[in-house]
Amino acid sequence: MDELIIRNGSVIDGLTPARTTRTIAVSGSRIHPLEQLDNPDTADTIDAEHLVVAPGFIDVHTHDDRLVMSDPTMTPKVSQGVTTVITGNCGVSLAPLCGVEPPPPLNLLGDSNDFRYSTMLEYRDAVERFPPAINLAMQVGHSTLRAATMDDLERPATADEIGRMGELLDAAMAAGAIGMSTGLAYAPAAHAPTEEVIALVSRLKAHNGIHTTHMRNEEGAVLESVKETIRIGKEADVPVVISHHKAGGKANWGKTRETLRRISEAQQVQSLNLDVYPYIASSTVLMAEYIERAERIIVTWSKSHPEMNGRDLAEIAGEWGMDLFAAADKLQPAGAIYFQMHEDDLQRVLQFPDAMIGSDGLPHDEVPHPRLWGTFPRVLGHYCRDLGLFTLEEAVRRMTSVPAKVFGLRDRGIIREGAIADLVIFDPRTIIDSATFESSKVPAEGIHTVIVGGEIVWQNGKPTGRRPGQVLERVVM
Repeated sequence: MDELIIRNGSVIDGLTPARTTRTIAVSGSRIHPLEQLDNPDTADTIDAEHLVVAPGFIDVHTHDDRLVMSDPTMTPKVSQGVTTVITGNCGVSLAPLCGVEPPPPLNLLGDSNDFRYSTMLEYRDAVERFPPAINLAMQVGHSTLRAATMDDLERPATADEIGRMGELLDAAMAAGAIGMSTGLAYAPAAHAPTEEVIALVSRLKAHNGIHTTHMRNEEGAVLESVKETIRIGKEADVPVVISHHKAGGKANWGKTRETLRRISEAQQVQSLNLDVYPYIASSTVLMAEYIERAERIIVTWSKSHPEMNGRDLAEIAGEWGMDLFAAADKLQPAGAIYFQMHEDDLQRVLQFPDAMIGSDGLPHDEVPHPRLWGTFPRVLGHYCRDLGLFTLEEAVRRMTSVPAKVFGLRDRGIIREGAIADLVIFDPRTIIDSATFESSKVPAEGIHTVIVGGEIVWQNGKPTGRRPGQVLERVVM
């Protein structure tokens, strides 16, 4: 059994607001008292003097469903200290969908060759046959269920279709999924009425599942969407997480004051949480309805004109002698980064009590948003150390024990005897994101070592090649 000793580190345990300098001993996959190690004199040792030892970060909002298989080293995530990812967000999951050309935004995960799992169990088996470096917890996407069930997505589902979606959802939960996500802002689900969502989310209760949502609107009708989300959670009696909370478009800047007030009120009577990424630019498929409200748009990928990847839409339109909408249409299918939020709103959401951190990175974009590689170091370096929005201990807590509790990940997100040894060692003086909008595939600075299940997966600025990741199931704590 592998044994590891970490000495002299400043330990932030993910729970308490104070640091301690102590030795952490790992035997197998768990943290143990030093005296319980079989061979402490020959165990691998890491000197963490001047460094922080923390629980591994939990990225609560990812689109890594395919990345865990196409790049199992998970370099964009382990390089920033992430040891667990929540997949299947925004209504989009690889399973259960097979033999169908995925409509946007499902195509963010790949094409019909990638959507080849008719059940979540098939997907899980594929992941576990060739495990990734880090852990994942699976969600099933509502839009994926619709695409697998309906012949026309531009209408509400019938009772029979809701029944078939429910059966697929039940099977996914039985296969270990932790919940269901929605992406009601996107075409495949935009025509789903609230009642359709409630009918499906209600089925999660029997499985102790959770519901995450890219709400129907994050712009002018953001408050109405918050109210709809609260209603869904209340009527279904299921915990809800609002994904990447924001107020997009200049006309809506400042509305987070009211949305956060409403969320806080609802938290007094039901389980409601949110996550946020630390950037004022969003990223998704290239959509005409997003063009007018964005201050700037960068094309992240284009199947029809890949030579335009990474360029500003305005520059492309000027070159082609057409307006932005025509240029966007010519680039399809495509993805984009939209600069559309205000820094004050972002900081307001970041400071909201127990707001979790999710990267929302899109790993299959040719020129991805820098959040894919930089989210967690950016929070710790820029917003925590440099701007002082919160203490380092609080930032770590909201990246570790808070999401572990919300998503039901037992023995994760904390440092204590008996807990799983998912750990990150970093330099609090230098940790910072290095990825930029111009050069986005760059590892962060300040990450010393990342450990998953007792095995070192990142050290000396590169992956070790070890792949101890597991599929995690939800346990209500």
